[in-house]
Amino acid sequence: MNSWATWGQDLHLDLSERRARGLGLRAALEDALREAAAGASLAPGTRLPSSRVLAADLGIARNTVAEAYAQLAAEGWLTSRQGSGTTVADRAVRRGGSAPAPRSPDAALRYDLRAGRPDLDLFPHAEWLAATRRALASAPRDALGYSDPRGRIELRQALADYLGRVRGVRTDPERLLLTSGYAQGLSLLSAELHARDGSARGGRPLAVEAYGLAPHRAVITAAGPATVPLPVDEDGARTDLLARSGAGAVLLTPAHQFPTGALLHPARRAAAVDWARETGGLVIEDDYDGEFRYDRQAVGAMQALDPERVVYAGSASKSLAPGLRLGWLALPVALVEPMRARKAAADGQSGVLEQLALAELIRSGGYDRQVRRARLHYRRRRDRVAALLAERAPEVRVTGISAGLHAVLRLPDGLPGGLPAEEVLVERAYRRGLGLEALDSFRHPLTAPDGPDALPPSLVIGFGTPPDRAFGRGLEVLGGLLGGE
Repeated sequence: MNSWATWGQDLHLDLSERRARGLGLRAALEDALREAAAGASLAPGTRLPSSRVLAADLGIARNTVAEAYAQLAAEGWLTSRQGSGTTVADRAVRRGGSAPAPRSPDAALRYDLRAGRPDLDLFPHAEWLAATRRALASAPRDALGYSDPRGRIELRQALADYLGRVRGVRTDPERLLLTSGYAQGLSLLSAELHARDGSARGGRPLAVEAYGLAPHRAVITAAGPATVPLPVDEDGARTDLLARSGAGAVLLTPAHQFPTGALLHPARRAAAVDWARETGGLVIEDDYDGEFRYDRQAVGAMQALDPERVVYAGSASKSLAPGLRLGWLALPVALVEPMRARKAAADGQSGVLEQLALAELIRSGGYDRQVRRARLHYRRRRDRVAALLAERAPEVRVTGISAGLHAVLRLPDGLPGGLPAEEVLVERAYRRGLGLEALDSFRHPLTAPDGPDALPPSLVIGFGTPPDRAFGRGLEVLGGLLGGE
């Protein structure tokens, strides 16, 4: 019996190895096709041969092929339409013990509602170009040479003024370090903390919020420290538990916890700073979207409570664009020289042209205008999300939307049409070309999914990424998904 078939393009179906494992003929064919659809062998949309042709190629009964096709269509791996034949589904749905279909994160998404991404159409091209021209025209001769690893003084001065005025940060140009995005700052800082001797923080874990970005946890562990989770609730991270965590430092998103959207309670802010003072620990404040507030007055930076115990971290990723790779750290005095040395060893310095342009944009008032424009844009989108869900899925509770670029959709026990909870909804959304995320995907591995610190099933949706032409349609797809359509 042949173990392969070809039609137009080569495709290897290994039935003999599966038969040797004790699978029946139909089960072996189903398993081979399922594996091909889940991997790279059969791309979504590929048309399969008719049952008659495949049966002839494999030397098996036509009914066996037809029954295998029907079973895989029922599982979501294949799509069969009268007159159109059988094709590989846009993206197969995970069923039982079957392996999840691998995703190409962006290629299949027509409507991207994943969190943490800004609308790139908002980038102020004309103002950025004008600021770059002015900055280059007035830049000193040595501006394009090797310079201070902390970054150009022009931008450090502009940022010190801006952060003090807008976020209440207490710093000066000498204590600011410019980095190639937030991730580099976190990596350098984690490495420095890990390198401290045993009497300080070296070898001790770094506490993180129990729900947060896995890439940030990966950055920390790659630099040395292990991470331990702090539970999160409606008042933010449980900083009252820091003393029992064994950590030497803690990473927090106090102004808008990511991804739950909670504002860290004032008592918990104070508890974190008190812990740092008493233990010699350090608080890292990730102010990733601190400028985007809609229904409440902006909350000042936690760093102002104690600039020697709190590192303030920010970037231009949400206000301008992540591709600029512009981030900054406001450091305690004791960390300035060690972090300067680490930055010098890592890459010497960040790109100068971007630094000069941002400095000019801030000084000219263009950056303030950009932030106000973006804030209004995202508020309007936020309002559209809330209105749509109130109309199409009123049983879904929407939280975390008084600030930022994303919302959390708390799922009820049962949705219209008997829709299941977060993981399957995410898979169904993906098949419709809609990108969103399950809250559970942000959970720290040491936080048990069914333990007391786990949060209820929820979806996390961002309203920053899609261009205007796709945003409305994306919301319609979301409304249909949650409405049971």
